[in-house]
Formats: sequence, structure tokens, C-alpha cells
Amino acid sequence: MDLQVGIDWLTNALYTYWLVYLLVGVGLWFTLRTGFVQVRLFPAMLRQVASSREDAAGGISSFQAFTVGLASRVGTGNIAGVAVALTLGGPGAIFWMWVVAAVGMATAFVEATLAQVFKVRVADGTYRGGPAYYIERGLGSRRWGAVFAVLLILTFGFAFNMVQANTIADTFAAGHGVPVAWTAVGLVVLAAPVLFGGVRRVARVAEVVLPVMAAAYLLLALVVVVLNLGAVPDIVGQILRGAFGLDSALAGTAGGLLAAVLNGAKRGLFSNEAGMGSAPNAAATATVSHPAKQGLIQSLGVFVDTMLVCSATAFLILLAGPEVYSPGETDQSAGAALTAQAVAHELGGWTTAPMSALVFAFAFSSVLGNYSYAEVNLTFLGVRGRALNALRTLVLASVGVGSLLALTTVWALADIAMALMATVNLVAILLLSRWALGVLADLRAARAAGTDARFVGHGNPHLPGDVPGDVWAAGARDGQEPVRSLG
Repeated sequence: MDLQVGIDWLTNALYTYWLVYLLVGVGLWFTLRTGFVQVRLFPAMLRQVASSREDAAGGISSFQAFTVGLASRVGTGNIAGVAVALTLGGPGAIFWMWVVAAVGMATAFVEATLAQVFKVRVADGTYRGGPAYYIERGLGSRRWGAVFAVLLILTFGFAFNMVQANTIADTFAAGHGVPVAWTAVGLVVLAAPVLFGGVRRVARVAEVVLPVMAAAYLLLALVVVVLNLGAVPDIVGQILRGAFGLDSALAGTAGGLLAAVLNGAKRGLFSNEAGMGSAPNAAATATVSHPAKQGLIQSLGVFVDTMLVCSATAFLILLAGPEVYSPGETDQSAGAALTAQAVAHELGGWTTAPMSALVFAFAFSSVLGNYSYAEVNLTFLGVRGRALNALRTLVLASVGVGSLLALTTVWALADIAMALMATVNLVAILLLSRWALGVLADLRAARAAGTDARFVGHGNPHLPGDVPGDVWAAGARDGQEPVRSLG
């Protein structure tokens, strides 16, 4: 059997018969167990983000951790990944991306909250945490924590960064004739000073770049939607009909029901990362007074990523019509090139340069966010000092190599590693769910009483036991504001 054929078979098997059901099932269970946290506490998420820029006393602020997580989420999956989902799965794939995101918001709340509960303080005074840490400290399994850490380092530190770099190189080569070798050199030169500055420097860069980047892209999409308002109801109809295999025009093509579900779920997971166990690594670095606060913020990140940015890409492509996009057509543009072609079709050829800049910003921010995840897990494995610098050099090398190679096999292997990561993480958060639900109960009790939501992890009646370590022994503070009811 050809290697690529075997990898594709394994990828489809993992997603078709396992991960789609596990993701949606766990998301639905947490949605019910948290009392629809993603709906009931949505206003609280917005308020928490609005107040999350407050000083973290030399550490990483809640907003910085949010933008690092969003930097990794909002990458080529939002531009290239959505285009791939539409090409292979038809318009219905977008509906299933929405479903994965909607239930995934509850999952994201739980995993980010657990990352905060079981985080540790490192020598420079900042925090580290994530699935590797809560598997070890919550479940008592250093071995499975190490398994997760290795999977994440290989997937995010290397494979996904190669994919992001490759997207940048392809975009500049196709749109501007820039040799991929020059792009490779440029990416390494730009990334090196940030990566060697560690997680704190990544957070500072993400805090500035991410909001501007996302706002510019959403504004671009909004202009296209406003210019085509009359066509929007038909686009929504295409998405809904395709989601349930009701569009006879797509029968027997790549837009069939199974393809819509699989491609929507795969690309949705790659983009919003809910349940994958990646974003909790950023969530744990934040200095906050209550774990659930960062859980709410990271849950909002899933909404921003999929419901806003991914939807913007989908509408850009679908509004361009059959002159640009037809489901199942293999000779049309693909990935980021399809998105850029759709924008140019609607607004003119002048958009080529701005779209290239946006693709670069999205992909480059993901490289930084992905590396920060890898560094957190390298710390878990005890990699420090010169060894850490050596691994930073290897990550930079993978960025350079990724710019030069065709990455069909790398992307497929990343899909497999992502599925394995998600499985380990989803099982872990199910086993630790009493801790996350207890933290949510503690937050609700504090706010119902009108008191400041400072969390104490020892002797807390809402928890199944005492939180290990001293991070939450006396609580922490992220502000002096009075606590409002969550309603």
C-alpha cells in the first residue's frame, strides 16, 4: 500500500468512526453539565475580555494569554482550511464547523479552567500548565502527561508550523512571484528574535498583532457581505441543505453528507482547537484571580475563531459564486488561493497585496502561538537552558523547510497526531470534570453573594479535594472591581 494512501485511510478512519462522535459527544455532555455555559455566561465572557488587560504584576495578563491562544487558532485554518473544507465537503461543511464550535465552547471552558487549576509557577514568576500538567497533577500520571507533551511538540512545534510556513510561501509565490527560498529566509529571520524571547515575548507580540489582524479581515468580509446582501439568504440555504445532504445538485459529489460532516469536523477542530488540548497551554499562563475567568475567555476564543473569522471566509467564497467556487471541482484554486481569488472577484485585483499581507499575518501569528504551546510542554519534560535553545533552532529550521516542501504527507500526519492528542485530552478532562464543575460552582456562588471571585483551592467545599501545590493556596487577584451577577 502506498504510504500516502495508508495515511489517508488512517486519518479518515480516526475521524469517521471515532473523533467526530467523541468531540461532539463530550461537547454536548459539558454543555449540559455546565448549564449551557457558552450561552448563559456569554455576556460574562465579553465583560471578562473587556477587563482582561489589567496589569499582571510582571506576569502574563489574561488578555495576553487570550491573544496567544487566538493567535494559534486564527491561522491558515481560517483562510486555507475553510476553503479546503468547502472544496472537499461542499457548503454543508460550514454547518458542521459551527456545530463543532458551538458545543466546543463548553469543552474549551472546561479544559482552560483545568489548566488554570493545575498550573505551576516557574522560576521567572510566570505560570505554566495545560493537559500534560493536569494529567500529571490531577490524574497522577506523569507517563500520560509526557505522551501528550510529546504529541503536542511534534504536532504544533513542527508539523503545524511547517504547514503555516508553506501557506505563506505559496501565497507569495503565486501572488507576487517571490521565490520560496527568499520567503523561507525571511520567515526565519522574523521569527527568531520572538521565539528566542520565550513565551512572554510571544504574548507581547500577539497582544498587538492579533486584534488588528482579525479586525481587518472581518471588515473586509463585512464589506463583501454588505455588497451582496440579497444573496445571503441563498448562501445560508446552501449551507443548511448541504449539511444534511438535501441539495440534489451536490448528490454524489464531494459535497455529500459524509464529506460535509468529516471535512467540517476536521477543519473545525484544526481551526478552533476546542478539545484538542492546545489552547489550555496558553490559558494556564495567565495571571487571574479565578480559574473560571480564563475558562470564560478561552471559550469566547472559539466563538471568535469559528463563528466570526471562519464564517467570514466561508461567505467570501460562497458569495463569489460558480465563477470562483464549485464543490467537488478539482481544477479550481484551493486553500488560501481560493479565498484570495474570491475576494479579488468581489472587490477587484487590488486586493491581492492586502490578502497576501493578511495570510502572512494569520500564519505568522500561528507560528508564534504554536511555538508557545511547544515551549510549555518542553518545560513539562524538563527541557531548559541550552537544550531549549537547540529545540528553538529546530523549530526555526522546520519553518524554513516547510516553506520549501510540498506538505501533503505532513498535513495528513498532523491530522493523525491531532486526533491522538484530542483523544488523550478529552478522556482526561472527562475524568477531571468534577474539578472544573466545582470551580464553576465556586464562581457562581461568589458572584451570587456579590463578593470578589477570588479562588482558594484548599478546603473549598465545591471541589472534590485540595488543589495540589500552593498557587491557589491563598488565591490570586486580577483586579479590584466589584463582582457582578452572572445572571
